[in-house]
Amino acid sequence: MEIIMLNPHMFREYDIRGLAGKDMDASDVVRIGKGIGTYLRRQGNTDITVGRDCRVTSDQYSEKLIQGLLSTGCHVVDIGVCSTPVGYFSIRHLNKQGNVMVTASHNPPEYNGFKICSGVESVFGDQIQEILKLIKDEDFETGTGIVEAFDILGPYKDYLLNNISLTRSLRVGIDAGNGTAGITAVPIMKSLGCEVHDLYCNPDGSFPNHEADPTVLENMQEVIALVKEKKLDVGFGYDGDGDRIGVVDAEGNLIYGDKLMIIFSREILSRKPGATFISEVKCSKTLYDDIEKNGGRAIMWKTGHSLIKQKMKMEKAELAGEMSGHIFFSDRYFGFDDAVYASCRLLEILAKTGKKISDLLADVPETVSTPEIRVECPDHIKFKVVEKVTAYFKERYDVIDIDGVRVLLPDGWGLVRASNTQPALVLRFEAMTENRLQEIRELVETVLRDIQKQTV
Repeated sequence: MEIIMLNPHMFREYDIRGLAGKDMDASDVVRIGKGIGTYLRRQGNTDITVGRDCRVTSDQYSEKLIQGLLSTGCHVVDIGVCSTPVGYFSIRHLNKQGNVMVTASHNPPEYNGFKICSGVESVFGDQIQEILKLIKDEDFETGTGIVEAFDILGPYKDYLLNNISLTRSLRVGIDAGNGTAGITAVPIMKSLGCEVHDLYCNPDGSFPNHEADPTVLENMQEVIALVKEKKLDVGFGYDGDGDRIGVVDAEGNLIYGDKLMIIFSREILSRKPGATFISEVKCSKTLYDDIEKNGGRAIMWKTGHSLIKQKMKMEKAELAGEMSGHIFFSDRYFGFDDAVYASCRLLEILAKTGKKISDLLADVPETVSTPEIRVECPDHIKFKVVEKVTAYFKERYDVIDIDGVRVLLPDGWGLVRASNTQPALVLRFEAMTENRLQEIRELVETVLRDIQKQTV
C-alpha cells in the first residue's frame, strides 16, 4: 500500500533533492533515512558516516536522517558540517561502508537533499529509484544502530598538507560563497604558505551574498575584482558543498573545467606517459586534441559525476573532469571530485613552473564557444526530442551519440543533450570563428525547434 506524501520528483539521477518544507518535511526525512538505511544494509553496508552542509535546515535534517538510519540497524559516525569531498574522504579515513551528505549542492537556500555512497561508490540512477520504492512500500529493515561523533576536518587537512607541496608562496583569492569549502580551503592554503585573501568563507546557509555556483560568471565577479585589485596569482570559487571549482587567472578571466584539464593532464603526462583521461561531451575539442598530442589517451564520456567516477574506475584513468568544475584525481588521490584538492594541485603547478595560468595555456588553439545553454523542455518529452535530433543529424553528419548528440563539423561542433537534473535540454557550441559559431548554432537550433514543435 502506497502512503507516500513526499515528492517523488526529488529522487533524481545523482541524488535526492527538493524544496525543504514543501517537497519534504522533517518526518519525510526520517523515512528517507529508513529507505537509505535499508538499501545500504541490503548491500551489506551497515557502518556509515553522515555529514551536512550549512543550510538552515541541514542540522534538523541530519538529525532526522540519522534517526531513520539508526532504526534500520545502521551504525552512524556523525562528522558534522563539512564539504561533500570531506564526506567521501571520511569513508576512506575511518574505513566505513558508506556515507550520506545532507546537501543540496549549489541550489538556492530553500532547497536541501542527500548525496549517498554505498561503500565508496556513488548511488545513482536506478539505485535512487530503488530507495524511492522502499519508501513507497514502507519496506524497511529494523534494528538498533548506534551513533558517535568524529571531527574529520583535522585528518582531512593533514592528508592534503602531506599530499601537496609548494616550492614558493603564492597570492590567492578565495570565494566560498558562504558554503562549506571555505572552512578547509583557507587554513590549508595558509598552511601551505600562501597569502590568502578570502571572501564569504564563513558558512551561512542563507547564502546572503550570491549563489554558491562558480560556473555562473555573475557569482564570480567579486573574486575576479579581488584578483585584479590585489594583483593575485589566482582566484578560486566553490559551490555550496565544495565539489566544484571555479578558477580565475591573474588577468581576471574565468577558466573552465576543460582548460583546467589541459593544465592537469600535461603535468600528469610528464610523469605518467600514455595515461588515460576522461572528460564529458560538453568539453572543448582542444582538450581531447591536447591529451592525444601529448601522448595520452582521451575518452569522451557522459555528463554526471557518478557516471564519470564509474568510468574512471573502469578505464583506470588518472584524471577526469567536467565543464561544470567537477575535477576527479586518481593520480595521488582517491578518484573523487574535490574542489579544494584540485585548487591545491593547480597551486603546485603554478609554484613549480613559475608561470601564470595564461602562460600555461598560451599554446592552446583559440576557439570561440558558448557557455552551457539551457532550453526548457518538459521531462516527459526531453529524451524523445534528443532521440529525434540525434536521428536527424546521424543521417547527415558525423556525430558522437554517447550522451545526446554532438554534431561534428570540420571547423566546430554543436551539442544537444537532455539534462539529468531539470526539465531542460543542454546545448553547447564551439568553432574557430565567431561567424562559424553562429552558423553552427543556427543549424542545430533550427532543427531542434522544428522537432520540439512536432514532439508532444
